Amino acid sequence: MTDTDFKLGLLIEPEQLVPYLGHELIRVVDLSRASVYEQLHIPHAIHLQPKYLVAQNEQANGVLPEIEGLKILIEKLNISSLHHVVVYDDEGGAWAGRLIWNLHCLGFERTSVINGGIHAWLGAGLPTSAEVERFSPVTELVKVNLDAVQKHRIEYDELLEQVQEQKIQLWDCRTNEEYTGLRLAARRGGHIPNALHFEWSTALNRENHLKLHPLERTQQRLEQLGFNLQQPVVVYCQSHHRSGLAYILARLLNWQVRAYDGAWSEWGNRLDSPIISGESPS
Repeated sequence: MTDTDFKLGLLIEPEQLVPYLGHELIRVVDLSRASVYEQLHIPHAIHLQPKYLVAQNEQANGVLPEIEGLKILIEKLNISSLHHVVVYDDEGGAWAGRLIWNLHCLGFERTSVINGGIHAWLGAGLPTSAEVERFSPVTELVKVNLDAVQKHRIEYDELLEQVQEQKIQLWDCRTNEEYTGLRLAARRGGHIPNALHFEWSTALNRENHLKLHPLERTQQRLEQLGFNLQQPVVVYCQSHHRSGLAYILARLLNWQVRAYDGAWSEWGNRLDSPIISGESPS
């Protein structure tokens, strides 16, 4: 089997990974809690802590790492440009989506997320392991190429300008309490002006191992809320963790998407950013 044999899309079912388990160019990455990984994980999966996905910034705690931090991430993943990265977690895909977004930002697109993560894997009765595998270091690691970052990311100044000119479509995927400002997770509560609300977990089917609801259903819900899938969208949450899944959903819906990784932790902690609190008009 060569790298060209991989027929893995952005979203895969657990069973689709089985034929590739143990392949030298498949890197399975587990973003579950450490306690879950230690107990059981997909065979050959490496564990990655979410802290490697974000820069340590007090005012904006979900920001994409600088180039040195991204190099460390690549070293942790131990991947070359020929690898295909398959990601999963134990929460329905938010951290998994965040890792995929990071990789897309540095120009690496050979990525898949497992629908439903470890819950769906177990639900399908597929094998697990408690062994921590050691891989030989890859000789030529993926080069960090930030040419792609502007395609997938929007920063505060550009976002503010587009919000003020009302030229942006925003998807706030936090809870309704955060969106309305009832729950404070920053100095100020509320949402970015003109942002529409669709909580990230609404797309998950809790009756079916946290797999995604059919995409047609999610698209219909989004359109009912007023989203136009023919126009670009920016996704955000508190720290671009939950919006990791929103990013994946938008890509699956062929929706042009960027993420605001500064997120509410930046927007809400600034005292000069425009905000809206209370229910949005329906």
